[in-house]
Amino acid sequence: MKRREFTAGVLAASGLGLAHVGAGAADLSQRDAAAGIRAALEKGANSAVELLGRPDGFLGNPKVRIPLPGFLDGAAQLLRTIGQGHKVDDLVTAMNRAAEAAVPEAKTLLIGAARSITATDALKIVRGGETSVTDYFASRTRAPLGVKFLPIVTRATEKVSLAERYNAVAGKAVGLGLVKKDDANIQQYVTRKTLDGLYTMIGDEEKKIRADPVGAGSAILAKVFGH
Repeated sequence: MKRREFTAGVLAASGLGLAHVGAGAADLSQRDAAAGIRAALEKGANSAVELLGRPDGFLGNPKVRIPLPGFLDGAAQLLRTIGQGHKVDDLVTAMNRAAEAAVPEAKTLLIGAARSITATDALKIVRGGETSVTDYFASRTRAPLGVKFLPIVTRATEKVSLAERYNAVAGKAVGLGLVKKDDANIQQYVTRKTLDGLYTMIGDEEKKIRADPVGAGSAILAKVFGH
């Protein structure tokens, strides 16, 4: 009985479990939720950028490594049989190096999104699913980050002749239904995959925080996500 009473008291204080709380407690819960979500967003952003924005951050990580677009993957097999496999390898390396070069540019925008979150949004996120923090990030930053990433990706991939050859062939193949429109341009494809990898790693960090908020090393994370 005492344990149930203690749990109810903790939930009431946090504002996450009981509806009937006073205005002061509700205000406190909003402040705590906002602070906790900001901390989670910043922690996830810093971790993802650190892991991905370095040599082999993408290329050496099977979870986010960017593969050839499906249409080119089939052609790659033929290129390997005629001794042109190095061209394929050069393109895969260039694609992933482009992603590694682009990711550090995300940090300022991600941190800005974290710090601008409202208390109302924070409460919704706290009560959301296991990747609701990451989903918030993606909704606020995916489009502007795509704009920032594309020129970096373009500079890195345009040095590989196979990239432009792919664009020329894939552009025609779209009209025949052989290539998805999203995959018809190698630079846009890599930019999209870079963003996918970034949010995947932020999501992994969020899941770890939710699973072990105390272990996250932050009092506010433990307070908000511990209930």
